[in-house]
Amino acid sequence: MTSLDKPTTEETSADTSADDARAVTEAALFEAFGGVRGMVETVLPGLLFVSIYTVNKNLHMSALAALGVALVMVVVRLARRDTVKHAFSGVFGVGFGVVFAMMTGNAKDFYLPGMLYTLGLAVAYIVTAMAGVPLIGLMLGPVFKENLSWRTRNPGRKKAYTKASWAWGLILLAKCAILFPLYWWADTTQLGWVLVALKIPPFLLAVYLTWVFLAKAPPPIDVFAEMEAEERAEEERKAAAAGEDEGAPAGRHRRS
Repeated sequence: MTSLDKPTTEETSADTSADDARAVTEAALFEAFGGVRGMVETVLPGLLFVSIYTVNKNLHMSALAALGVALVMVVVRLARRDTVKHAFSGVFGVGFGVVFAMMTGNAKDFYLPGMLYTLGLAVAYIVTAMAGVPLIGLMLGPVFKENLSWRTRNPGRKKAYTKASWAWGLILLAKCAILFPLYWWADTTQLGWVLVALKIPPFLLAVYLTWVFLAKAPPPIDVFAEMEAEERAEEERKAAAAGEDEGAPAGRHRRS
C-alpha cells in the first residue's frame, strides 16, 4: 500500500465520528420506541385476546385475559424499576378496548380504540410535518439532548425529522387502509389475526427509515452541554470578578 492508498487521520476520524453518530442514533431509537421488550408488550395482549377468542368465542374471558397480561407486564416493569411508559400505554389501550367491547357486546370493538389511535397518530405525523414541526422531532429531540434546537439551528436535522414523520404517517395510513375495511367486512378472528400480523412489520419499517434519515443528517446539538458550559463560564467570570475586587484595595493601599 502506497502513502496515497493509506487512509489519512482526518478520514479515520470522520469514519469514527460517523460510526459514533449511527450508534447514538440506534441507541436513541431503541430507547424511544421500547426495543424488543416494548414490541412484545405491544403484541402480547392482542395476541392473547384473539387466540382465546378463536378457541371459545368468549368475549369476557378473552378481554380479561388480555387486560390481565397487560397489568402483569406493568407490575414486572415496576418491580424491576424499568421504564413503564410503553407498558402503561399498552394497559390504557387494552383497557379502552375491553371497556368498549363490553359496552357494545361486539368483540371486534376490542380493536377499535387502537385502530382509531393509529389513524389519529398517522394524521398527527403528516399534519405536523406539513406545519414544519414534525412530530418525530418533538419525540426524539429530548432523547438526543437537542430539544427543539433542530427547528432553527440545525436545518439538516429538521429535514430528516420531516422525512421521518412523513414515513411514519404514510405507513400508519396504509395500515389503517387495511384494517378499517376488515373491521366492517371480516369477522373478529380474521380482523384480530391480521391486526396482530401488522403490529411489528410496519413499525420496524418506520423505525428503519427513521434511522436511515437521521444517520445521514448532521449530528444533534447538545443543548444541555451548552447550558452547562455557559453556567461554568458564568461561574468563572464571577470568580474572576471577585478576585479583581479583592485585589483592588490592596493595590490602592500600596500606591498610597
